[in-house]
Amino acid sequence: MKILVVDDEPDVANLVRMGIAYQRPEYEIVESHSGTDALERAARERFDLVILDLTMPEIDGFTVLGALRGGGSIVPIIVLTARGAEQDRVRGLELGADDYVTKPFSQKELVARIDAVMRRYRAGTETTRTSALTRGDVHIDFMQRKVTLRGQHVPLTPTEYSLLFQLATNAGHVMTHHDLLKTVWGDEYREEVHYLKVYVGRLRAKLEADPATPELIRTVRGVGYQFPAA
Repeated sequence: MKILVVDDEPDVANLVRMGIAYQRPEYEIVESHSGTDALERAARERFDLVILDLTMPEIDGFTVLGALRGGGSIVPIIVLTARGAEQDRVRGLELGADDYVTKPFSQKELVARIDAVMRRYRAGTETTRTSALTRGDVHIDFMQRKVTLRGQHVPLTPTEYSLLFQLATNAGHVMTHHDLLKTVWGDEYREEVHYLKVYVGRLRAKLEADPATPELIRTVRGVGYQFPAA
């Protein structure tokens, strides 16, 4: 696996690299110390994961994140945020980050988050009873991990696809907040309901005719969400 670590402080980037290398020596780690360099590298190289600091000078992490997602990149992204900066964490998730780690963090915690994100990426490849599913203008091809809206491809991040996968393959059943968080994110995320709200909002924005009155991902107030059976 090839990981791009983006932080304007070389000491921090090096610490992240060493922490990952110590626990996952088989991973290839590439450092980048500016937003401009990170975007150039992402354009010419293939990465399996990006670890991105949000508070960088000139081109900050939010801009890099927006550019990557705006360009259709679905590479998993973990953002690094300052302790107490909840607004930054939410904004990062809304822009397309798959997870965040709060500074200061332990190397063990960071690798655990990497493992969790990659677990979500692989979750969408599970075997299903059906190879595809269509609801209105939305078609999901489970074999190719491809989603189309009125025949046009809709790029989804690994976490977005994993959440849609769980809802769609349980169509007609109400999926509780805790069940979705546990299945998509993992046991350690069972109380992180804000993750779920942000990601449901992102899926609705991409797939619903009117996100304000959703027909595809319906809210069951106080319980969870439901994908229509037919």
